[in-house]
Amino acid sequence: MMVILRIYFLVIVLLWNSDLCAQPKSPFQIIPEPTEIAMSKGIFNLNNQTRIFASDACKPDAALFTEWLNMATGHNFKLEALIELPAENFILINANSKYEEREQVIPKLPGLLNQNLYDSRNESYRMVAENRAIIINAPYNIGAFYALQTLRQMLPQAAENGNLILPFQFSGVTITDAPHFSHRGLMLDCSRHFMQKDFILKYLDLLSFYKMNVLHWHLTDDQGWRIESEQYPKLHKKGAYRKEKDDSMYGGFYTKEDIREIVKYASERHILVIPEIEMPGHCVAALAAYPEFSCTGENIEVENDWGVFKDVYCIGKEETFVFLEAILTEVCELFPGPYIHVGGDEVPTTRWNECEVCSKKKAELKIENNHEFQEYFTTRIANFLKTKNKKMIGWDEILNDNLPSNAIIQSWRGMDGGKIAVQKGYNAIMSPTSHCYFDYNLTSTDTKEVFYFDPIPEGITEVEEKRILGAECTMWTEHAPQKLVDSKLFPRILAMSEVLWTYSDTRNYNDFWKRMIRHLERLDNMNIDFGFPSMPCNIEITKSEKKDFKINISKNIESCSFTYSLVPLDVKSETAYQEWNGDLTISEPCELRIKASFMNKKYPEKIVRRFDPHIAFNSTIELTNTPSPNYTGGSNAALIDGVLGTDDFRDGCWQAIQGKDMEVLVDLGTAKEISSISTNWFHYGNAWIFRPSSVKYFVSNDNIKFNELIVLSATLDEKSEGESIMTMPAIFDKRKVRYIKMIAFNNGLCPTWHDASGEPSWLFCDEIRVH
Repeated sequence: MMVILRIYFLVIVLLWNSDLCAQPKSPFQIIPEPTEIAMSKGIFNLNNQTRIFASDACKPDAALFTEWLNMATGHNFKLEALIELPAENFILINANSKYEEREQVIPKLPGLLNQNLYDSRNESYRMVAENRAIIINAPYNIGAFYALQTLRQMLPQAAENGNLILPFQFSGVTITDAPHFSHRGLMLDCSRHFMQKDFILKYLDLLSFYKMNVLHWHLTDDQGWRIESEQYPKLHKKGAYRKEKDDSMYGGFYTKEDIREIVKYASERHILVIPEIEMPGHCVAALAAYPEFSCTGENIEVENDWGVFKDVYCIGKEETFVFLEAILTEVCELFPGPYIHVGGDEVPTTRWNECEVCSKKKAELKIENNHEFQEYFTTRIANFLKTKNKKMIGWDEILNDNLPSNAIIQSWRGMDGGKIAVQKGYNAIMSPTSHCYFDYNLTSTDTKEVFYFDPIPEGITEVEEKRILGAECTMWTEHAPQKLVDSKLFPRILAMSEVLWTYSDTRNYNDFWKRMIRHLERLDNMNIDFGFPSMPCNIEITKSEKKDFKINISKNIESCSFTYSLVPLDVKSETAYQEWNGDLTISEPCELRIKASFMNKKYPEKIVRRFDPHIAFNSTIELTNTPSPNYTGGSNAALIDGVLGTDDFRDGCWQAIQGKDMEVLVDLGTAKEISSISTNWFHYGNAWIFRPSSVKYFVSNDNIKFNELIVLSATLDEKSEGESIMTMPAIFDKRKVRYIKMIAFNNGLCPTWHDASGEPSWLFCDEIRVH
């Protein structure tokens, strides 16, 4: 007993008597940044004689660190029981209690928030490095685990590939740390593209290294069912494989043993795995295996395209619920955590409208619309999960007043879903497309935008704010097979980890950048194929007094390099690239192509900007409809900025509205002689983006009386597959005009043949070109 007392007395002395002398900057490059770092006198020498001790509660966590340290140094450090400490040269990893069942611990601790996944203060730790020792102390072993991740990051990046040379000196420091948000997650879509088991395990290591604690595992969708099922084996035998457009077969699934291994591996790293089983939509793969649970009963194939598809579960059939409850029972047995994610997003209702069984069920339930019908389904599934001691998580479409009080809403369509959820008394996880969709290109969301993301919606009370559990970055994989995931997630996920752990009131991106660059070097040693933090360069356009404008290219990343090529529009062949040597003057339509490199990596996507110095460039423009905040084209003047959109509708050049016609008025300033007007329109039916059914152009000299110039009907069939750009040109005899009005007519609701029939469609325009 006296030995133990001496040990804990030494711990207290080292923690509180470390001769602190705060300094403005720490030499340690830690992500996420700790709550408090205070430098002190003294240096600790890690060498071959250093001994490592751990209390019983955190022996497994200390063992993982010791195993890694042996790999990093080539030395054979031994983990020793906490019996009696030497006088110096040791690392002590101490926690009072083991943090096993997170939610069971909470009620025993006064003042904690029971509604949270688990209280983030239980993840706190304090670490002191001084002459004699490194001491880690935490209330629970999970805090000690996170302290060890910090300690690992305090070592040089050479440690990550086994090249750490001992001895190594730690500067004296005291770190006090705890996370702000309790839910810090990654959603990984393994349905669209299958990820190998070892790849999942690698990401569990990476998540824990950056103190992320949730893997939201998207396991079923239209393009693949990824879980072995004993009761319904055709799910993994048929639903896990799709025939690609080149007739090859693609797919794979995780056996129950795979899943148990992954869940155990995650648990050892304090990561909660939350499975997502999509319902009642995004389920074509399941219906391809068991068509009897659809509304039509027709045989269909696992989808090999992306989008939203009309075949959904027939929720008028009791047999469907028997099927889903059996599947969920298997899932609940595989995943011991308290949560099951049921999706619930993007559910087209065409089949329910056409289904006699569904119509009969709606009449029986006295349900008037399909929104209430899905509400009936969601509530019923939530109540079933409650019998399994599980809580439901779903995308913001599931939100309704009849959900169990413990249901959690994941907000993806902006911040409003989460805001409404917490105002109604539900907990929420924030994943708005604007900041959290890492499948989007850097033109949509770069690392700096992620770094300044605030998961707390504006306009909520302090009580409601506590219901925001945290956030998840999402890695959808329609266009990102396994080999591209690293470059999509990194380094943006580093910024997300800092947002969710540190949540600083004084965030400084320049400071984060310096730490991030060092971590990219570390990740390179870990064989992580990280991508660019932002678009390599910024392209600025300035109009001159003539009919031309100047282009200046400046670096967004100081350490990157680039070359460029300038070619006439519509030239497909490659031309010679050259070094940038000053402003370009452009007087004719052209295409700018840029190649960039950063830290020995080439920018993987083509950087293309298409320009047209037309007469209306930088004129005055009025928009009748406010564009979507996700697709503004950069500003209200996007349609006359001289920049043409590319074949990527997320490139930042396209302006869009949903469910409405688009009406625009351009004022040229004075009457000018013109002979053509044209607009470009994006078409991608699977994403609900349709070219306009027709476009009208009007001209005027007084902004009162407008003459209709021409009406152009669409030249592209609305059923056209894939992504394409349709031009709507009007060519006419020269005339002097000052005002130009364009009205583009939306297709209205997605047509009856479309998988999202009845949903409002989108219009995407990139430029009103006047010559």
